[in-house]
Amino acid sequence: MEGGEPEGGGYHPPGLEDFEFNGGFIPGVDWFNKPLVQAILSVILILAFWLIVSRKLKTVPGKGQFVGEYLYNFVRNGVARDMIGPDFRPYVPYLLGLFCFIWVNNLFGLFPVFMFPTFSNIGYAWGLAAMSWIIYNVAGIKKHGLRYFKNSLLPAGVPWPLWIVIIPIEFLSNFIIRPITLALRLFGNLLGGHLVVLVFVVGGTYLLTQAEGIGLNIAGGFTLLFSFAIFALELLVVSLQAYIFTVLTASYVASAVADEH
Repeated sequence: MEGGEPEGGGYHPPGLEDFEFNGGFIPGVDWFNKPLVQAILSVILILAFWLIVSRKLKTVPGKGQFVGEYLYNFVRNGVARDMIGPDFRPYVPYLLGLFCFIWVNNLFGLFPVFMFPTFSNIGYAWGLAAMSWIIYNVAGIKKHGLRYFKNSLLPAGVPWPLWIVIIPIEFLSNFIIRPITLALRLFGNLLGGHLVVLVFVVGGTYLLTQAEGIGLNIAGGFTLLFSFAIFALELLVVSLQAYIFTVLTASYVASAVADEH
């Protein structure tokens, strides 16, 4: 657990400072820290998983192949095809990789040793949002050419007196607000969820082991037991956030390649 450690023998409650990394694993290299190691490890785990499940494919799949096919079909059919439509195939690899990368890095916040969701460090959320922003804008330009920008800023049928109002609004909505909300939604949910876990686990441990009074000790025990329910809720949240980010990316691609452009 990242927070709640004593400073100078005293207790301090968990807070936002527990999400800061002021040093790395390599002396003098601050950027090579725990979130980066988790991001690299997640890529290795994801690549290993897909290499293993894609070996010796059979008509009647085994357990590993079944899990891989289920996950692939979930993203391919339930996200890419349903959201984007007939032109969905080129975007399946990115959406599948995006979902897996977010989900695995979110799960790191629930497992011992790690206990830190990578995307509670906002820089990683900004990075994924920027990639999705590039993907859907490039998709729109590839489909419609430079006319993509004109129709993104000025929907058809808008009377010219309203252009001065509509163009800034559409620019902010399509090119600025979308990536910002993508990143902040992922970051905020992971940060808030992990902070709640910290409060219950660290606070419960303190009440159980250091507080004076049997009543406080009992309350600490109940708090620790309740933290397991919080962990179960976090498992739902981390999966849901991976799904939402992937679905929103697919919807932005769909709007960029839509025929009305």
